[in-house]
Amino acid sequence: MKPRLLILSDLFGGKNPEWVKLYTEILQSKFDVQYYDVRVLANICLESISESDIHDQFLNGGIEKAVENLLKLEKEEIVILGFSIGGTIAWKAALNGLKVSHLIAVSSTRLRFETQIPDCKINLYFGEKDLNVPNSEWFSDLNISNQFFENQGHQLYLQKENAFIICNNFL
Repeated sequence: MKPRLLILSDLFGGKNPEWVKLYTEILQSKFDVQYYDVRVLANICLESISESDIHDQFLNGGIEKAVENLLKLEKEEIVILGFSIGGTIAWKAALNGLKVSHLIAVSSTRLRFETQIPDCKINLYFGEKDLNVPNSEWFSDLNISNQFFENQGHQLYLQKENAFIICNNFL
């Protein structure tokens, strides 16, 4: 039986975004892949289309609601690949008892506010040009390594070549 892998979307979610299909296609040979739209997990109004409105809903209880719902849905040990806010939700869920063996977070810049680390293997990926990346002190204080993608911004995960690099690092 294949290990279970959750893919947690970015802020924009969607039913089955094209970019998520890249990851699913690469990973389904080794994992039983489950995709979650974090907006649905967070009970965020799907009619909200402005980035700032969606962001505000996550910051005003949405992240906590998504963590709560994920804890209800997932009872077995899992691997999580989370993008942007999805990585932050995965991190917080792991800290709250979700059985995570390996957490891969891509462009999860809100992690810069975290002071505890989950008890699992962790891989973090950021774009070198992402302005909200945790600072080097944060990585040092929490004793976490990371990988930067040169000349890439926040949405580096949308590019096919980056998807291959990220997935091949844990396949």
